Amino acid sequence: MKKILFTFLLVGLTLNAITLNIAVATNVSYAIQELQSKFKQIHPDIKINIILGSSGKLTAQISHGAPYGLFMSANMLYPQKLYEQKLATTKPRVYAKGTLALFSTRERDFSLGIKLLQENAIHKIALANPKTAPYGQAAFEALQTSKMYTEIQTKLIFAESISQTLSYVVTAADIGFVASSSLYTAKMSLYKKGKHWEEVDPSLYQPIEQGVVLLSFAKDTKAYRLFYEFLLSPEAQKIFKKYGYII
Repeated sequence: MKKILFTFLLVGLTLNAITLNIAVATNVSYAIQELQSKFKQIHPDIKINIILGSSGKLTAQISHGAPYGLFMSANMLYPQKLYEQKLATTKPRVYAKGTLALFSTRERDFSLGIKLLQENAIHKIALANPKTAPYGQAAFEALQTSKMYTEIQTKLIFAESISQTLSYVVTAADIGFVASSSLYTAKMSLYKKGKHWEEVDPSLYQPIEQGVVLLSFAKDTKAYRLFYEFLLSPEAQKIFKKYGYII
């Protein structure tokens, strides 16, 4: 009896010891809790440790040996680089497509589209760093495509990540380019589409295809594979759609 009890305890300890270190682009921070909860219902013995950051910074950390087993990027470029460097064991796969929105805490005339940024009442425009954040790169592309960058570049203030951009808009900027996913949370429900925010014309920037890869650190861990497959499942796709992603 003691031997059987000991065996059960040992198995329990082993299962509870499974913790996944997952690197996640900050635009997914709004959906990740619900994704975790759903995964936990299916696999209650697997814990998840989320590391948030801009895709560029997370890629640099992975390249320098950070022990992450799975990477959810905000684009396909960074996962592809890791795959080419043999730091990823799977080719990048698109798990969702992100969209860009203009957001202000004050009501604005969003019927003007991106031309709204030319108004004299707009003094500070927040966006993520285009060099490390794919959503920042998309915002930069939108400004260039609309031939507005030169005119409004003195108004721009740069955040480290897309989630920090949202904080800037709430605290310091008049308006900003944010991930549409951030506007579908309960916390942001007081801000209304058409009054406080509107999606940026998608023809102004390249589609934000978000890629996922299993990393070399996870090659012997079946639990990482389970979460990887979950992200591509219909259950996870429903959650992504709920937060404004395109599937």
